[in-house]
Amino acid sequence: MPLPNAFSSSCAMNFSLKINSLLPIAGFGLLLTLPLGLRAQTTPATLTGKAVDGGAKAEPLPFATVLLRHAEAGDTSLVASAQTTLEGTFELAKVPAGAYRLRVLAMGYQSLAQAVRVAPGQTSVALGLLKLSAASQRLAEVKVTGEKAVVQQELGKTVINVEKDLSSVGGTAVNVLENVPAVAVDASGTVSLRGSSNLTILIDGKPAGTSNGGPGPRLDQIPASQIAQVEVMTNPSAKYDASGAGVINIITKKNKKEGWNGQAALVVGTRDKYAPSLSLSRHHGKATWNLGYDGNDQIYHTRSRNNQTALLSDGTGNSLFTTQEGQGSQHNRNHSLNLGLNYELPKEQTLSLSVQPHWEHQSSLDNQVLTQQTVGSPTVATQYGQEITDVKVMVLETSGDYRRTWEAHKGRELTANAGMVHIDATIPVSQLLTGGTAPAGFKQQQQVNAQIYFGQVDYTLPSADGKSKLETGVKMQALHNTGSTAMLKPTSLDPNGAFERDATNSFDYNFTQVMPAAYATYQRTLAHGWSAQGGLRSEATFLNGGVQDRNATVNKNYISLFPSATVARELGKEPGQSRLQFSYARRLNRPDFMQQLPIQLYQDPRNYRQGNPGLLPEFSHNLELGHQLNLANGANITTTVFARFTQDAIQRVRSIDSTATRDNNVGVVTRETYLNYGSTTNLGLEMTWAQPLTAWWRVSASGSIYRSQVATNAANAANRTALAGTARLANNFTPYKGLDVQLTGSIRSTVLTAQGRQLPTGGLDLAVRQRLFSERAALTLRVSDLLNTQVRRTEINTPELQTSLYNKYETRVGWLGFTWYIGASKPGKKIESAPSGGGGFGG
Repeated sequence: MPLPNAFSSSCAMNFSLKINSLLPIAGFGLLLTLPLGLRAQTTPATLTGKAVDGGAKAEPLPFATVLLRHAEAGDTSLVASAQTTLEGTFELAKVPAGAYRLRVLAMGYQSLAQAVRVAPGQTSVALGLLKLSAASQRLAEVKVTGEKAVVQQELGKTVINVEKDLSSVGGTAVNVLENVPAVAVDASGTVSLRGSSNLTILIDGKPAGTSNGGPGPRLDQIPASQIAQVEVMTNPSAKYDASGAGVINIITKKNKKEGWNGQAALVVGTRDKYAPSLSLSRHHGKATWNLGYDGNDQIYHTRSRNNQTALLSDGTGNSLFTTQEGQGSQHNRNHSLNLGLNYELPKEQTLSLSVQPHWEHQSSLDNQVLTQQTVGSPTVATQYGQEITDVKVMVLETSGDYRRTWEAHKGRELTANAGMVHIDATIPVSQLLTGGTAPAGFKQQQQVNAQIYFGQVDYTLPSADGKSKLETGVKMQALHNTGSTAMLKPTSLDPNGAFERDATNSFDYNFTQVMPAAYATYQRTLAHGWSAQGGLRSEATFLNGGVQDRNATVNKNYISLFPSATVARELGKEPGQSRLQFSYARRLNRPDFMQQLPIQLYQDPRNYRQGNPGLLPEFSHNLELGHQLNLANGANITTTVFARFTQDAIQRVRSIDSTATRDNNVGVVTRETYLNYGSTTNLGLEMTWAQPLTAWWRVSASGSIYRSQVATNAANAANRTALAGTARLANNFTPYKGLDVQLTGSIRSTVLTAQGRQLPTGGLDLAVRQRLFSERAALTLRVSDLLNTQVRRTEINTPELQTSLYNKYETRVGWLGFTWYIGASKPGKKIESAPSGGGGFGG
């Protein structure tokens, strides 16, 4: 269950508000323009053409590679190169007179070659339709049909294509991210990148709402069937916000086909889980209308056990042993709407408007048994508890986007984005303990009201020869948050008795955070396959707030610079065959208001959080060296070595409040706060491999191993270090046309925390999908956590506190889903039925 202050804490997350969404990438990926071997000529020519599928429909081939070489004896050097547009067209400018050989390359097609001649004085040559035949080849009885690579390296980012691959098995964005290399999702739904949950998650360039923070649509409300790609930027360029370990951008499918298109789906799961969804778009003339609905009504069951030994600092030297066991359920109800309009204005301009209301109702009941005794004493005290929550949240996001392009200057673009997010949440929590000698328990009522206002303008200017590009932009974001926490305590042991206000732990707060930013980046294609990109970003933070009628304020103002750089080189005889890339970025972990507010905020009678007003922002230097290799047999191998050097590392630490333990009569009371603990160094290696083994069997594997260093919270002690790793193996089978099967296994090793460790976990998923009615529908069956092995176990070990925590969420769930495709929409080559819920590990 999210902590009571999760909503107010998450409102301070730094949002990246506008980036230009990339469309799905075909062929060999984005090929960087190679040097032009131009010859002197007074009237150079422009070659134009269109690459299309050689079938009857002659569908255009976007992102195909076009190479033009000399065809003279002894000279076959490259003259020009380009990539086709979404419509399959291309243009090769400034071509001197002479004889040439043109070659067109597209993934999944046989290369096409033809002779081209430019006569002296000729200014244009129209090549017409260039038809490519589908490619297939046989290697040792293995038929390999070319298709888009699952993982592609681009300048500054890694693109994972999930639209046409079963690696995204599952029903929501949470399931998709579980299958992305370097990304992990824990039992509470928190997404982490290379072990850090401090990151920015975007959906088409806009912030997503997750347990990491963010006001936008929740990840478990976005069906996987809507997702085309996931961009992972571990060292983002200066164009992106500097906050976090990196940026994950989820790119959804776009549909501009005429008429109505979309899909309707209903998914049901074992033990009362339901998830309907509807996605429609209508394109007519210059307007595209979008309507979407996603909902769920799901119940999850939980079990927990917590053993704790605490050394009391009361002068007696006694240790108190406490055992707490709980069993309960969590009921999640969510409804999200997405209304949008994209309209083409005159003079190469487009305007987009969207409204996204979201309602969430989460209720839970947890029955607890608490026993405690002083070590060495035969006396055991038992208390019975019950925790009830009834959280209600309403989020309304409105935004407008403007885009201006120039047909005469390819790549030149001006974009602007502005909008507002309103959040209204009511978070009541009540917990009663009976069986003790004095009243125990509490009722808490939190109210959160937040408004986020944002605006951003970006401008891209490529050079005339297409070999360089300048990007610049400015952004302004303001967050205003007002909230209250009313704490009530019982006046008797009677669970139905009266409660009175606890003035010490009740308060009203408000804060405002303003974050202006500006950036500039420059990218250039160099000789011999080299390319480079560099940039600088400036961000300011102005945070001011406090608690009414209390001497508790937060006032932080600072400005920081964030440089970034990437250098890449294409290797091998063919473009896209091999690529080497090095990148650097300075990053920031910005403390939020609640982490700095010096007020005791009780999560339950035995645990409270207290912010640290002296907490400093955490800065890191991130380095990365990556290599990608694409082989002729369809294999794709990527290898990445990375390092992160962190200063003023922020750690969450827990200690015993002996005074509250003695006075509250609820057992050991612990205090959680945040501290800066020196510097840390983390090193790691990641690898991914994907390859078709037969015509009906494709395998993909990913793994990482890294040296994790955690700054110690003990005086005069060295930092703690350990090796950690993750591994995942997916087998995709197509026994016959229309039937897709995937079996996926994953494991994560022990991970260090500030005061202990998280123990290993892993699981196995099975999914089967049958396409029906000439691919107008699909029926999917999926069982998550087939062996029921996913469990969260945490240990804390300090001189005064030893804790062993066990949490078992309902992770083994059977899902049955039916999807009907409307209009021109068709099912992709992935399984898309099992929604993730709040139960854990993405459900």
